[in-house]
Amino acid sequence: MEHGQKQKGKCIIFSAPSGAGKTTIVRALLDRMDELAFSISACSREPRGNEIHKVDYYFLGIDLFKEEIEDNSFIEWEEVYPDHFYGTLKHEVDRLWEENKVVVFDVDVYGGINLKKYFGDAALSFFIQPPSIEVLEERLRNRKTETEDKIQTRLKKAGEELSMSAHFDHVVVNNNLELTIAEVEGMVKEYIKK
Repeated sequence: MEHGQKQKGKCIIFSAPSGAGKTTIVRALLDRMDELAFSISACSREPRGNEIHKVDYYFLGIDLFKEEIEDNSFIEWEEVYPDHFYGTLKHEVDRLWEENKVVVFDVDVYGGINLKKYFGDAALSFFIQPPSIEVLEERLRNRKTETEDKIQTRLKKAGEELSMSAHFDHVVVNNNLELTIAEVEGMVKEYIKK
């Protein structure tokens, strides 16, 4: 929290290595719990497939993303790969708090750590862990959206990310998706009630 800034609401942060299932878990929770609202991240890349601006991401492009960094518009941002930026816009969180929603973040591991530092006790953070690196690799391959190079890059990054799990409030191993969703939903409901 910046000095003198008033905390307006609560947040739930989800981070995981690519392929661990966090986005599926987040979507399930958003479907089940009306009090939650998804924080749309900003990114510098082009939309993929049927992704929509201001629905899936704020697709800013590299130049505009860098301008927003200069303007201090982000709570946190990350250059995930060279010239691939992702970040959380301050105005997006404020917009959701104005609607009395609990803000849900689906971010990479470093983004999750930065958000937790920023929000402190106003955020509950989850690290979704795959049962093993082998399972993670299988999931990434089954997506059939990544080149071999990208898969190898993601697996290498996953090794680093797994070592960061201690920075999160809860580490949840996603072995069985339905059970994982139910477990996380219980913890989120408990947190919101406080």
